[in-house]
Amino acid sequence: MGDENPIHTLGDYSKPSHEDYRNTIELPVGNNMVLLRSDTIRLVQNGCSFHGLRSEDPNQHLKYFLKLVNSLDLDGENKERTRLLLFQFSLRDQASNYLEHLPAGSITTWEDLTTRFLA
Repeated sequence: MGDENPIHTLGDYSKPSHEDYRNTIELPVGNNMVLLRSDTIRLVQNGCSFHGLRSEDPNQHLKYFLKLVNSLDLDGENKERTRLLLFQFSLRDQASNYLEHLPAGSITTWEDLTTRFLA
């Protein structure tokens, strides 16, 4: 008869578990890999960050974000994937927390993301 409740040490409980971890943003299915360079991420972080403050305009943030991302040399097929990947790097503080607390996989398109962001 097997022990259904094995004894665990404190060390067992301190090990991080990544089971069932999924991002809020789930990229569209496709075989095209989007590689983000660190300088591109920094450009988004420094060029158009949004904190979720009342004094900030989310529509203006989207306008700046799209202007910046559209300046990158992207083919049409990767454009949506790149936008979805980069957008999370433009968010700070309350705005970032909001995105992280949405249900896993709840954003799958750019339309989903902008609708939630502007809600």
